[in-house]
Parts: sequence; C-alpha cells; structure tokens
Amino acid sequence: MNDRDETELFREATRDVRPLRNVRAPLVPPRPRARANFTRAERRAVLRETLLPITDASIDPAALETGDELSFRRPNVLDSVLRKLRRGHFAVAAELDLHGYTGPQARQALRAFLAAQLARGACCVRIVHGKGRGSGPRGPVLKNIVNRDLRRMAPVLAFGSARQVDGGSGAVYVLLASG
Repeated sequence: MNDRDETELFREATRDVRPLRNVRAPLVPPRPRARANFTRAERRAVLRETLLPITDASIDPAALETGDELSFRRPNVLDSVLRKLRRGHFAVAAELDLHGYTGPQARQALRAFLAAQLARGACCVRIVHGKGRGSGPRGPVLKNIVNRDLRRMAPVLAFGSARQVDGGSGAVYVLLASG
C-alpha cells in the first residue's frame, strides 16, 4: 500500500465526520469573599469583658482546669458512650455558634438553645465556643462558660470536645436526656 491509497482510505473512513460545535462550559461565578462576623460593638464588648479583673468569687475550679479538650459525663453514663460521643458517632441535630458573644449573651443563648432542642427531642447537639485565642489573660471565656454551665444543667448527660472536622477543642458535642 502506498501513501496515496492510505490517504484515500482515510478520506473514505472520515467522509461523514462533521466538526463539533464550539460549546463552552458555563462560567462559574467567583465565590464571595469571607467576612468576619464581628461588628465593632461586639469586638469592644468582648475586649471589655476580657479586661475585667478576676475576683476570687468568680473563680470556678471546673472552669480553670479545662485544659485543651473538654470532657464530662454523669455517673450513670458509660465511658463507652462518652467515647462514641467524642468520636462523632451520634447524629448532631442542631448547632449553636457562640463566636462574638459576650459572657452573659453566651449564657442566655446556651440556655435558650438547649431548651429549644430538648423541646424538639434532640439527642445530640454541637456547641461551638471557640478556642479563646482572643480572650487575653483571662483565658478562653466562652469555653469556660460552656464547660461550667453544661455541667450544671441536669438534662446534659455528657459532653466532649468535637472531632477536628467539627471544630476540635473549639466545639463540644452535647448528649441530652431524651424526654
């Protein structure tokens, strides 16, 4: 076979072939820029709260001994249940993010959130309190409030720091007593 025969064979094989129309993929709009949720007033309120002096009456041993990760269970809750909770084995029904809240706002929001979730019959919720990196010398204010207040709430059976993908030591899973 020579070059001329090959060319004719190629032309015959591709005789019915038509060029594709130039179809462009739709353009994806750019993602919106991330914005901080803090307003100037919230920043000032958090700063004021962190600069308040610590009085002996305000020191709670449970709050001061938080370390990096939080963990708590009532005596009637098995260690294995707490382990499963901390590993994220329970479906999270709802989440509360306390970033930007002052101490009193966080307490009120925490109580209202848990009351609403208990009324809904939720079993497990996640509370994001942050790691307290901007809290100054008083330490992680919101983390300590969450730790102390959850321990005092009877419907809270257990809580533990979340998995890294859910906030790590800046969030807790909370196991609630079902109705």
